Amino acid sequence: MSPVQGSVSVCLLSVILYCSGLCPVGGFLYNNRYSGDQVFRITPREEREVKLLQSILGHMKVDLWQPNSATLICLNNTVDVHVTRNDTQRLHARLQREHIDYRVFISDLQREIQKQTGSRSSRKRRSESQYDYEVYHSLDEIQSWMFEMNRTHSDLVDMFSVGKSYEGRPLYVLQIGKRSRQQKKAVWIDCGVHAREWIGPAFCQWFVKEVINSYQYDSVTRRLLNQLSFYIMPVFNVDGYHFSWTTDRFWRKTRSKNHKFHCRGTDANRNWKVKWCEEGASSHPCDDTYCGPFPESEPEVKAVAKFLRKNRKRVKAYISIHAYAQMLLYPYSYKYASIPNFSCVESAAHSAVSALYSAYGVRYRYGPASTTLYVSSGSSIDWAYRNGISYAFAFELRDTGYYGFLLPESLISPTCTETLRAVKAISQGLLKKCEVDRDTFPYI
Repeated sequence: MSPVQGSVSVCLLSVILYCSGLCPVGGFLYNNRYSGDQVFRITPREEREVKLLQSILGHMKVDLWQPNSATLICLNNTVDVHVTRNDTQRLHARLQREHIDYRVFISDLQREIQKQTGSRSSRKRRSESQYDYEVYHSLDEIQSWMFEMNRTHSDLVDMFSVGKSYEGRPLYVLQIGKRSRQQKKAVWIDCGVHAREWIGPAFCQWFVKEVINSYQYDSVTRRLLNQLSFYIMPVFNVDGYHFSWTTDRFWRKTRSKNHKFHCRGTDANRNWKVKWCEEGASSHPCDDTYCGPFPESEPEVKAVAKFLRKNRKRVKAYISIHAYAQMLLYPYSYKYASIPNFSCVESAAHSAVSALYSAYGVRYRYGPASTTLYVSSGSSIDWAYRNGISYAFAFELRDTGYYGFLLPESLISPTCTETLRAVKAISQGLLKKCEVDRDTFPYI
């Protein structure tokens, strides 16, 4: 059986699973597990409220969306938290009693989930030529699409695997660019590191589609693909992403097992070998920011790190796509300090957010991850930078919290269109000389 035939079989199997009720369909999405759940937005205005919130949310079984840990709650920064229906009244009462400012962003989470994906049961599967880039796709659909892009655009696309996930799924990557005898500079882009951030994989697919389709008529795209190679990993955390479709829409981590706890998974953006498991990461396996038992414990992280180490002389930019917050972040994540090539990276970030703004007037904040978002250790951008990749960026795509992780499919097109402009701006900057000497690159 050929790889394409195998992927088609997988697609047929997924249809059967949908029909048998093992995957979310129609009104029975996730067995209605989120019915009555609410998402609160809370803004602490005093240090007293910060400490109270850290204590209240730290002792409740809640799902923090922003920030992703109670320890990261700080003054005047909004906190978005998903609360189950059994705890909503208790949290309402406690916040009112303590006079802490809040509002309910989402009053019934199940209803919002169904708005985002509830019509999937009525959709027909299509060939690649009719592939719908304005809907979210399951892992099986994305991987089948990758095979098809590789088959139909072999002059610009090469597909390969960098390894396997914890549950044995292949970790596929698409190499995009015009073949050349010389070793070209390269850009790495990964999406879907955190499973619930579905707009990430949607963007990676959009990027591939746009640069391939515009190669013949757009001079900027043609120059980029002629002079650069793009490594695109549409779904980094394949196990977690699959789980977010079948079982828990808001799953974040990988799916690795822990021998001492029943909790599963590691935060794949806290598992890199740079200042591992320090500030902004948790050593407890049940936490969303769990750093793992050791650096690169997750096969997904280890496989990508191995590939990037092997190609470190060619890879000039590392870009990781996340959601949500509307930010463009660069190192350092783990400390408050400026990187040696700050002016170059700051200039690239400014160009990127300006290009993004030019599409629909959407504003992104940009700056070092530690000061613009929050401190975190063991992150992929710090690791990439430490390994000599001068331009290391993490995008936090739309929105700023109104939809959170449930960005509607109607916003896929504008979100991906503006982000494409930003990524192209960064890539164009690589064709100019503005990077530090690798021989004197600092160990961070």
